[in-house]
Amino acid sequence: MATRATLRREQLGMTREEAAERAGMSVAYLRHLEAMGGDFDPAALMRLAATLEMPYEDLVEGRRDAAPGRSPAAPHPVLMQLTERECWNRLGTHGIGRLGLSTDAGPVVLPVNFLVDARTVVYRTDPGGAAAAPAGSRLAFETDHIDEQLKNGWSVLVTGSADHVTDPDAVRSLSERPGAEPWAGGVRSLWIRIVPARVSGRTIRVATGPR
Repeated sequence: MATRATLRREQLGMTREEAAERAGMSVAYLRHLEAMGGDFDPAALMRLAATLEMPYEDLVEGRRDAAPGRSPAAPHPVLMQLTERECWNRLGTHGIGRLGLSTDAGPVVLPVNFLVDARTVVYRTDPGGAAAAPAGSRLAFETDHIDEQLKNGWSVLVTGSADHVTDPDAVRSLSERPGAEPWAGGVRSLWIRIVPARVSGRTIRVATGPR
């Protein structure tokens, strides 16, 4: 809690004196809270949370839906390239990744449900949506995994071109696959296959043995 309070206060550009005055506490009390954390008066913490413009639970316990990678890195991380076969193994059969493409408004990155189909990446989208890349356009797809406890992880990047899947049998087969139902819901009748031109990946792990 102590670190969260200090970081949030600094993020807001607020001095300790300003935060203490707005939260109705002494500067010494806030300094002690930021240095030690621990079991403080809940009413005071609620006032501080309001001052720092964050939920009480986030101040006391931390955000449960925070992005990964908030814990410190390993002392001696080792970054290694993955082979193409290892990349496909990590992609598995389906999941959620990020699609990168160019639009009239500039480059965008969008989350998509994906399937792996015969060494291609397939996703479905609304024909009028932002992810509805024209056939033949260049795309990038990325997905990754982070284990904060073990301090390791991997990422895979697929770059290639878009191919619209229009064959009724192929569409039916893809629609019946596990993971085909998009988390975002809605009518997503356009299936797009990313035909890879390059598949690359990296893994990060903790070094073992003497250094």
